[in-house]
Amino acid sequence: MQILNAVLRFIDNLNDWVGRVLSLSILLMFVLVLMEVIRRYFFNSPTVWGNELTQLIFGAYVILSGGYILRYGGHVNVDIFYARLSPKPKALLDIITFILFFLFCGMLLIYGGQLAWESLITWEHTQSAWNPPAYPFKLMIPLGAFLLLLQGIAKLIRDILILTTGTSIATGQTAEKEIL
Repeated sequence: MQILNAVLRFIDNLNDWVGRVLSLSILLMFVLVLMEVIRRYFFNSPTVWGNELTQLIFGAYVILSGGYILRYGGHVNVDIFYARLSPKPKALLDIITFILFFLFCGMLLIYGGQLAWESLITWEHTQSAWNPPAYPFKLMIPLGAFLLLLQGIAKLIRDILILTTGTSIATGQTAEKEIL
């Protein structure tokens, strides 16, 4: 049980670390957009690369944040009935719906991985006026899917423990109420 607890804690800590790093990208995007607005409207001199770089960073932010959001229960739920359930029925429902989650992550890994691989082997660029490489950002798709899948497996293990023993391994979720 200690090994399982250590593995689950590692997955949680990994997604927490990714979430903290990604939070800094929000500041970067803010600075880029602010700089672009000032250059465009005050100096009539927009950059060729500002908007595109912001979009690329935002895409990486969205795809990589899935595991962190799952860890803290921030994904959209239909809570009409689910919120009224006790922990064991919630765990059972989560275990049943894990099949759909697994299929989603699997498709994202497979097809996102193929997309990223093709982009990498061709050294794909965006074909814009700035023309930055696209492959580093496309590589974020399978990486984000993998982080989401890891956190989903950790949640599945915790749900199985709740269903079978009535107890769960601590998640260390201190910010859960703040996010929800």
